[in-house]
Formats: sequence, C-alpha cells, structure tokens
Amino acid sequence: MSQEELLELKFRLIDGTDIGPKKYSTTTTVATLKKSILAQWPKDKENGPRTINDMKLINAGKILENNKTLAESQVPVAGPPLGVITMHAVVRPLAFDKGLEKQPPSSATMNKCACAIL
Repeated sequence: MSQEELLELKFRLIDGTDIGPKKYSTTTTVATLKKSILAQWPKDKENGPRTINDMKLINAGKILENNKTLAESQVPVAGPPLGVITMHAVVRPLAFDKGLEKQPPSSATMNKCACAIL
C-alpha cells in the first residue's frame, strides 16, 4: 500500500501577499485548488475573484488547466525535498466583463488619415 503523495503549496497574490501554505494531494484538481483559494481570499482586498473562472494559477511559467490534477499539470513531486511550492494566483481584470470584447469602431475613427506632410 503506497502512501499518498502530498505537496505543500502557497499562493502568491499580485500584491505580494500569500495564501497558505497548505498540503494538497497530487490527485487534487486545479479547480479544487481554486475553490480553496477563493474561500481563503482576503476579504479586504479589492477586485478579488468572484468565481474560479476569474482566476488563473501559474506554476513555473505555465497556466494550469482546471480539469487537470497537480500530477497531470507536472507540478514537481520528486527529487530533493522541495519545501513549499509557490504558485501565482492572478485575477482576470473586471474590464473583460464590461463589454471590452469586440466593439465596432466608431465612425469618427474609421477611415481617417493621420498623416502630416511637411
């Protein structure tokens, strides 16, 4: 019977503060991690995530996918004692929700030349 492998993770926020550290199984999904972070998110912080889809987790320069486990995401689990692994929790800006998708250009900016001939 093998012992379940645990990773000690902490999550760095944009302002440099941390959530954690806490131990998680390598079979934990990224979505479950995000739910845990959402529950522990400091209430006094502005622009916190409302759902797990408002947040991205980054480890070693890779954005982790919600449906994958820590093991599938290739979070380091072997080798010398790792100590605490730091992941970055990034919140998607609210501007994405406020209609900044594709808007047609206004007629004032369309077909306008900005050349100056001297």
